[in-house]
Amino acid sequence: MLDTRNAPVNVYVSAGSNIAPEHHLRMACQALEAIYGELTLSSVYRNPTVGFKGNDFLNMVIGFSTHETPEQIVANFEQLHQRAGRRRQANPFCSRTLDLDLLMYGDLVRPELKLPHGDIQKYGFVLGPLAEIAPNLRHPVSGRTMRSLWADFDRAAHPMTRVKLDFSDALVLNYQPILRPPSTAIICPVI
Repeated sequence: MLDTRNAPVNVYVSAGSNIAPEHHLRMACQALEAIYGELTLSSVYRNPTVGFKGNDFLNMVIGFSTHETPEQIVANFEQLHQRAGRRRQANPFCSRTLDLDLLMYGDLVRPELKLPHGDIQKYGFVLGPLAEIAPNLRHPVSGRTMRSLWADFDRAAHPMTRVKLDFSDALVLNYQPILRPPSTAIICPVI
């Protein structure tokens, strides 16, 4: 249920897949837009698996505003995981059709919900795309901006490559493009 008493909260979500990743990320973008409306999408990045051998992952970060609680958002993610055919396994380091993680819910700090999510400062494929779409966003624990965290991040430890994918045709509403400097030669692709 939506809580209309308060202003909407800015939410950031990591999305990744290494099983039919283009299909599953496109599905996730469409579904999240249907639930939450206008989205802000980072570029899509390819990176090797971490903790196991498997196909490379495609990862991105998605931002939106909502009145839903973190619990409601996570419940929606679980429905999308099921829709994508994800099977939970005892080992968290395995291939996935779709992996959606709530990274930040405004400036809320709730360790039992992993808010803010520890992956922000642990993995480049999370921090990089988050810094791309929200460079001035402050980490609610450290107080540092995503831009600052990304500038100090050891990128060699988690190499990733931007992938030219455009999911704008998958979305109905206008998305918030990320304008890139001319040196990157990619102007506002959705992901």
